Amino acid sequence: MSCWYTPSQGLPHASDGGQSGGVSVREIARDDAAEEADVGRGARLTGGMQAAVVLIGGIAPLATDLYVPGFPRVAADLGATATQVQLTLTTFFLGMALGQLVGGPVSDQRGRRRPLLGSLVVLVLTSLACAVVPSVTALMALRFLQGLSGGWAMVMARAMVVDLAHGDALVRAINLIAGVGGIAPIVGPLLGGVILQLASWRASFLVVAGLAATMAAAVTLVVPETLPPDRRHSGEMRELAHAARDVLGQRRFVAYAVVVAFSMGVTFAYVATSAFILQSMNGLSPMLYSVAFAANAVGLAVATLLAGRLAGRVRTRSVIGVGLALTGVVGLVLLAAAISWGMPLWVALIGFFTLMSAQGLVGANAGALASLEVPDHPGTGSAVLGFLQWCMAGVIAPLAGLGGDRTAVPMAVIIIVLTTGSLTAMALTVRRTPRLNT
Repeated sequence: MSCWYTPSQGLPHASDGGQSGGVSVREIARDDAAEEADVGRGARLTGGMQAAVVLIGGIAPLATDLYVPGFPRVAADLGATATQVQLTLTTFFLGMALGQLVGGPVSDQRGRRRPLLGSLVVLVLTSLACAVVPSVTALMALRFLQGLSGGWAMVMARAMVVDLAHGDALVRAINLIAGVGGIAPIVGPLLGGVILQLASWRASFLVVAGLAATMAAAVTLVVPETLPPDRRHSGEMRELAHAARDVLGQRRFVAYAVVVAFSMGVTFAYVATSAFILQSMNGLSPMLYSVAFAANAVGLAVATLLAGRLAGRVRTRSVIGVGLALTGVVGLVLLAAAISWGMPLWVALIGFFTLMSAQGLVGANAGALASLEVPDHPGTGSAVLGFLQWCMAGVIAPLAGLGGDRTAVPMAVIIIVLTTGSLTAMALTVRRTPRLNT
């Protein structure tokens, strides 16, 4: 026996098999299920979608670089110490790490688009709140929430790319997005300096809120759902634990994830110390430092785009190997210069440019190869990658800064140790029978 619905009565009645012209509830449910099953099947990795992912990927550098130049003003305005203000950066990194760790598995269960839009809305609200915050304690808490929502958005955007691209196409897409996204670290410090010339440090958070709103509009207009319901995992904790076990049980994924995380560690060893080395130890002016910082970011972006162009032509593992070799050589040169000559300016400038360019050959490529190892759990895989990256950033930055404005030895030692670890991890990824040009 079936039920049918007539608009005039508005109530379900017994039917003799649907011969009375009504529409079967069962038929409606079947049509809805078929429509839902088609979600994500026609999605393609278009230029507009890649542009949206690039915007979302710029969250972290813009949310940090925009207001870092205003740290002294933040401390004076909120009556805080320098250490307390620096902790607002640490809480942001912690939020980024946790947001990616949680957001990836959730998106594997519930789809990508709606959780992504929700995280961007939260990012807008927390950024607006940061702009009117009354105390440094409140700023720490809001920066954690800002990082949490930003990390959530970033991991889902990356998972969308993994949903739609595979093999060499995925390597090219990841490198293109990372390369174009390298504009953010170039623009961030320069834009932050301009903002401080024209307005309060609080205005930088209004800019972040505006950018997040723009991202939400872009997702609404050009980003479809990319994960069909039949490819989603159930929302049970048992399934979540199973996905995590599957991902972490892939030896090659873990090895590539270590390379990704260590590349981030190298980057933040540079970020945390470059101002002290170039300005305090070598007398570079803040403006010239900003120019040098931007030039290094250009090197990173160009190298990442080059790596994308090489995908399918040169083995990706070989490109990573070249990047790690350059990183190791630079680390040794910087260590020798720091011990013997106190880090001359020309050594630091050339070394930093080469170091950041080398990371363009390593990080995105290793991330793409890691994603290829866990095709059944792209969200969880992206979450693990993001979590490890931002945890590494939070750990390495203060360690590299132990030398203060006196010596660059800790930074150089960290670079050498992390590069050695990455080379060891790459050795564990060797296949007896290669399957792709990776």
